[in-house]
Amino acid sequence: MDAGNHADPIARISTMLIDSGLKGATQEALVESYCEAIIAAGVPLMRLHLAQRAYHPEFGGFGFDYYRDKGLDRSDFARTASPVDTWLKSPLYFLLSITKSELRGDLTNPEDRARFPIFEELFEMGGTDYLAAKAAFTDTPLDANIDPNDPPEGYLISWTSDREGGFTSEHLALLRGLMPALGIALKCASHKQMAVDIVSTYLGADAGQRVLSGAIQRGSSETIHAVIWYFDLQGFTRLSEEVAGTEVIALLNAYFGEVVAVVEDHGGNVLKFMGDGLLAIFDATRPGPAVDQALAAALTLDGRLKALSQARGAQGLPVTGYSLALHLGDVLYGNIGGAARLDFTVIGSAVNTTARILSFCNQLEQRLILSDRVAKASETRQEELVSLGRYMLRGVARPMTLYTLYPDKSQT
Repeated sequence: MDAGNHADPIARISTMLIDSGLKGATQEALVESYCEAIIAAGVPLMRLHLAQRAYHPEFGGFGFDYYRDKGLDRSDFARTASPVDTWLKSPLYFLLSITKSELRGDLTNPEDRARFPIFEELFEMGGTDYLAAKAAFTDTPLDANIDPNDPPEGYLISWTSDREGGFTSEHLALLRGLMPALGIALKCASHKQMAVDIVSTYLGADAGQRVLSGAIQRGSSETIHAVIWYFDLQGFTRLSEEVAGTEVIALLNAYFGEVVAVVEDHGGNVLKFMGDGLLAIFDATRPGPAVDQALAAALTLDGRLKALSQARGAQGLPVTGYSLALHLGDVLYGNIGGAARLDFTVIGSAVNTTARILSFCNQLEQRLILSDRVAKASETRQEELVSLGRYMLRGVARPMTLYTLYPDKSQT
């Protein structure tokens, strides 16, 4: 690389990165195109690692590893009660704990390699030189005292060269010169992903996508045909009075965790949690057997919750039963609420009817009750349907035959 014209690739690659960020490129695409661009500009890059914080309930961060001969891999770092040993012994952790913005390592020097386990690994792969840097997306000074386990929003990056003699001053000038543009592009991509993760976590994947697509105005809604799932934990009021609050939260998380996983695995969408209850839908306006998916989910859930209760009981933890009602009908799916505080949910008589059906679970001593509409619409469960009788539901004009399922064990 010519020392006199290193500004040209900086300007060219910076423009490419910013343009990609503004056009909505993903973090994966940005990192990969950045690596390919600096290699094309003459940087002897063997490996790049880039890490950022994540705003996700399960993952505290994510990282990308790019190898010149392998391409790009992504890793998600699970949230843990205490930092993992690999992180504590990494050069990036050390870099966050000091008041310098960069960390350099000569991988050909045994004393340097002894500082961090990753240095020895990179040397064995052919690495000769290592440079790490940190950048913040806030006004936090890089020379400030930063908690490595709670860093400000930004990114950490490291470059490893396999060139004899390592990076030249021209290579380093290019890498440093591209830091701002890379940061801008990554910030655009990470904020977009942050919005997706947050709305999906609190609204559900389908409702979150609708909101991000512009369905945010109060009153905006559409009529969909759906199976409504009303789930409720039994005896929760008694439990909440008898056990400690932390145990109640743990119980809710354990049981709701199973319900959410089963609903989503079967193509449904969880819309909201209501104390000890949960509302979900299976969209029947889309192609696919929504009714039978909802029924399959109900049967799967029964087995999962039985296993959960047995496991918790064996540990001496509180357990509970549940009730589940299913109904099929048209609902309004969209925004309701105040001018600046909305809820994306379903409303309509079909939702109210499902709640009425749920109230019959205790009376009829059944965990699962479904309406005659669900029963008639099922294509695969007719032989397993058991009538519970014909009833008048409060607020419902006509009598309704209610059903439960008695599955053929040889086929499940």
